[in-house]
Amino acid sequence: MPGADHWPDLPYEPWRDTAVSLQLWTQIIGKIRVSLTPWLNHGWQVPLYVTARGLGTSPIPVDGENLELEFDFINHRLVARTSRGEVETLPLEPQAVADFYRRVIGLLARIGVAVSINEMPNEIPDAIPFSQDRSHTAYDAPAAHRFWRALIPIDRVFKLFRSGFLGKASPVHFFWGSFDLAVTRFSGRTAPLHPGGVPNLPDAVTREAYSHEVSSAGFWPGSDAFPHAAFYSYAYPEPPGFRDRKMTRGGYFDAKLGEFILRYDELRATPDPDVLLLDFLSATYAAAADCGHWDRAALECPFGVPAKVRPM
Repeated sequence: MPGADHWPDLPYEPWRDTAVSLQLWTQIIGKIRVSLTPWLNHGWQVPLYVTARGLGTSPIPVDGENLELEFDFINHRLVARTSRGEVETLPLEPQAVADFYRRVIGLLARIGVAVSINEMPNEIPDAIPFSQDRSHTAYDAPAAHRFWRALIPIDRVFKLFRSGFLGKASPVHFFWGSFDLAVTRFSGRTAPLHPGGVPNLPDAVTREAYSHEVSSAGFWPGSDAFPHAAFYSYAYPEPPGFRDRKMTRGGYFDAKLGEFILRYDELRATPDPDVLLLDFLSATYAAAADCGHWDRAALECPFGVPAKVRPM
């Protein structure tokens, strides 16, 4: 049975400084994975994943062995493990990004992993190189724990939603650049060249990520531009009529953001948050698929059921 913190309260302002620091810390860990892992379509080799204790990289190949890095939001430490049996940790506590960066590189050196990363944060305006950033120092352990606890049920519902699609669909990814949990469905058709222009992200990366038509949905904890935890959904390219589609209760199209929004607080206020979230994901996907003339009959299937083979 889920605990009392199954859908924890997640107001943005009280943990804003911690969220900013944590985004930068996850970027350091994510960039280590980028430096060591072969490129995969749509940048799928870069994300983190929700784990039983926090957020982790999954295995990274290094010199014929595996390395895993995990943010443990229960004991509040970063953990590095290798397939040789080494385990190294460093505490998650208030510290400058520059100090966290230096300590991570030192931790890896102790287990024989030498890595060089691009120190400039991605998708953040006015970014500061990691080794020079002494402006962001916050870490509120209970707030970080609540954020991770919110990701657990969201990850579960996103994975159920993914199971209802026979076409190409992404795993449920935590993208450290945009600091969001996301899942994406593909029509199977190529897309127009993306215009790029994402702050501190090479246009080549953006264009490769959006090389094919998508309906993408996700969750982010808020930002200064939109200080509310919320679910979102968008289509690229956006087909005519997409933003005018009728939406599930609480959902609406935000013209400034260019995507459908369902606020996390709206979800928490319902008797069955899982149902409302699944409805939002399904309705926004249907808007993209219908307006974009996807072959829905060929691409869709019923949601998966544990221990039952999908009927043919």
